[in-house]
Amino acid sequence: MNWDRIEGDWRRFKVNAKLRWTKLTEEQLSAVAGRRMLLAGRIRDAYGISGDDAERQLADWQARLSNEQLEPR
Repeated sequence: MNWDRIEGDWRRFKVNAKLRWTKLTEEQLSAVAGRRMLLAGRIRDAYGISGDDAERQLADWQARLSNEQLEPR
Protein backbone atom coordinates (compact mmCIF):
# COMPACT_ATOMS: atom_id res chain seq x y z
CA MET A 1 0.00 0.00 0.00
CA ASN A 2 1.40 3.37 -0.89
CA TRP A 3 1.49 6.22 1.59
CA ASP A 4 -0.81 8.39 -0.55
CA ARG A 5 -3.62 5.95 0.17
CA ILE A 6 -2.92 6.09 3.92
CA GLU A 7 -2.82 9.88 3.86
CA GLY A 8 -5.99 10.09 1.78
CA ASP A 9 -7.95 7.90 4.19
CA TRP A 10 -6.24 9.00 7.39
CA ARG A 11 -9.42 8.97 9.47
CA ARG A 12 -9.62 5.21 9.01
CA PHE A 13 -5.90 4.52 9.32
CA LYS A 14 -5.35 6.68 12.39
CA VAL A 15 -7.38 4.16 14.43
CA ASN A 16 -4.83 1.52 13.49
CA ALA A 17 -1.98 3.96 14.18
CA LYS A 18 -3.39 4.61 17.66
CA LEU A 19 -3.35 0.87 18.36
CA ARG A 20 0.27 0.67 17.16
CA TRP A 21 1.63 3.78 18.92
CA THR A 22 -0.39 4.03 22.12
CA LYS A 23 1.65 6.96 23.50
CA LEU A 24 0.29 9.22 20.76
CA THR A 25 -2.85 11.13 21.64
CA GLU A 26 -5.94 11.49 19.51
CA GLU A 27 -5.07 15.17 19.08
CA GLN A 28 -1.54 14.36 17.90
CA LEU A 29 -2.81 11.81 15.41
CA SER A 30 -5.48 14.17 14.12
CA ALA A 31 -2.89 16.92 13.65
CA VAL A 32 -0.68 14.52 11.68
CA ALA A 33 -3.44 14.25 9.07
CA GLY A 34 -1.59 11.40 7.36
CA ARG A 35 1.68 13.27 6.79
CA ARG A 36 4.40 10.66 7.12
CA MET A 37 7.23 12.98 8.16
CA LEU A 38 5.10 14.53 10.89
CA LEU A 39 4.01 11.12 12.15
CA ALA A 40 7.63 9.94 12.23
CA GLY A 41 8.53 13.00 14.32
CA ARG A 42 5.69 12.38 16.75
CA ILE A 43 6.73 8.74 17.14
CA ARG A 44 10.37 9.74 17.62
CA ASP A 45 9.47 12.28 20.32
CA ALA A 46 6.91 10.12 22.14
CA TYR A 47 9.13 7.05 22.31
CA GLY A 48 12.55 8.68 22.54
CA ILE A 49 13.90 6.85 19.50
CA SER A 50 15.96 7.94 16.52
CA GLY A 51 14.44 9.18 13.31
CA ASP A 52 15.72 6.05 11.57
CA ASP A 53 13.99 3.82 14.11
CA ALA A 54 10.75 5.77 13.70
CA GLU A 55 11.00 5.37 9.92
CA ARG A 56 11.59 1.62 10.30
CA GLN A 57 8.51 1.33 12.50
CA LEU A 58 6.48 3.24 9.92
CA ALA A 59 7.73 1.05 7.08
CA ASP A 60 6.86 -2.09 9.06
CA TRP A 61 3.41 -0.72 9.88
CA GLN A 62 2.81 0.24 6.25
CA ALA A 63 3.86 -3.24 5.08
CA ARG A 64 1.57 -4.87 7.63
CA LEU A 65 -1.33 -2.73 6.44
CA SER A 66 -0.61 -3.86 2.89
CA ASN A 67 -0.62 -7.51 3.96
CA GLU A 68 -3.88 -7.09 5.86
CA GLN A 69 -5.49 -5.56 2.78
CA LEU A 70 -4.51 -8.61 0.73
CA GLU A 71 -5.97 -11.19 3.10
CA PRO A 72 -9.46 -12.44 2.19
CA ARG A 73 -12.21 -11.59 4.60
